[in-house]
Amino acid sequence: MTNHTRRAWLAAGAGTAFASLVPLAARAAMGPNDKFDLLVRNANVLDPSQNLKGTRDIGIRYGQIESIAASIAPERAERVFDAAGRLVTPGLIDLHAHTFPYGSAIGIPADELVPYQCTTTVVSAGDAGANNIAAFRRLAMAQARTRQFAFVHIGVVGLAGFPVPELFNIEYAQVDACARAVAENADFVLGVKVRMSENVIAKNGLEPLKRAVAACEKSGVPAKVMCHIGGVQTRELMSQILDTLRAGDILTHCYSGALNDANDGTNIVQDGKVLPAALAAKKRGVIFDIGHGGGSFDYTIAEAAIAQGCPPDTISSDIHVFSGNTPGLPFLLWVMSKFLNMGFTLEQVIAMATSAPARVIGRNPKLGSLQNGAPGDVSIIELVEGPVQFVDTRNNVRGGKAHLRPVQTVVGGVPYGRPFNSPYSVR
Repeated sequence: MTNHTRRAWLAAGAGTAFASLVPLAARAAMGPNDKFDLLVRNANVLDPSQNLKGTRDIGIRYGQIESIAASIAPERAERVFDAAGRLVTPGLIDLHAHTFPYGSAIGIPADELVPYQCTTTVVSAGDAGANNIAAFRRLAMAQARTRQFAFVHIGVVGLAGFPVPELFNIEYAQVDACARAVAENADFVLGVKVRMSENVIAKNGLEPLKRAVAACEKSGVPAKVMCHIGGVQTRELMSQILDTLRAGDILTHCYSGALNDANDGTNIVQDGKVLPAALAAKKRGVIFDIGHGGGSFDYTIAEAAIAQGCPPDTISSDIHVFSGNTPGLPFLLWVMSKFLNMGFTLEQVIAMATSAPARVIGRNPKLGSLQNGAPGDVSIIELVEGPVQFVDTRNNVRGGKAHLRPVQTVVGGVPYGRPFNSPYSVR
């Protein structure tokens, strides 16, 4: 099989896989005696994908949004959840999480995050490499109710060796093996993850990122790079990284203030100024993702970058077993709350955790939305008014006037906890 033929065949197969994730356009209309599986009543709906805001009732049937109306009679539903006027959004999406327990050294089961995050979809950010992505599919994805996608790590073992740096030995970055893993798992793999911090790649410079890009391109299917920064080896390397990223690639930890091994600030803001390469990357269509984590969000970097033309595109947590125990509390709703108190509107913050990451994922055109036919994913959140204090990952403190608190989560029309389904189903 020629390389050209192979790429065409892989692309066609990926297209079929992607199509299988999209709800059927033609669905049987509800009859007068049919009932919704779940009715979420008295919802203060906020759906940025539709510019929809206001009090609505949401009817979910067969795992999809069936109706949003001013009022739906409770007797029309098998089960009813009263949102009591709380904020109701499309299911929250965490574009950067670590959800491969038992397979990587830092993963948390995705479903265990739901009470703290209201996440209905998460993306495993490089937990698995080519050698163990099949285990992620069979063990982590298959056992979770939470919808999951993944980036394959350019290193063949992913993060299984943590805390040992995975790319001190550059030969762990195997382009062909990674490309094959991306192509063979294109239904849920979004592309390739590479960590570019000096304490991960030593003196290997731009080579790991070059290999990640090459693996994406060699896979023959649509694939993005998710590039982790934070304390890169030199100031010049940061600009080279930004110049290498393509439109649609993701720069995660975009506001990291982590220092390199020489205690120098080498990220997108240097000496208080945003790098020209960062502004050019932003203009080119590189996605700037938060990836707060336990060491990757600095208020002073974020404030300077935003003021100088580099606002975030997506808000993500980088939640894992270590970051979840740090003072910054990088659970998705808490990270969103930080940006809510940095001058972003509630609509903007919700969009950066619903419709924006859904576009990056690019598998289901209605993911991250509450429109009819969208996945029946709903996050029910309380906006708590009152003084609140936040801390970043470098001990900078900021005050705020409100924060977001999780209340209830529905995935595929099935709530976590009550009301229970009978028979109980995942989706």
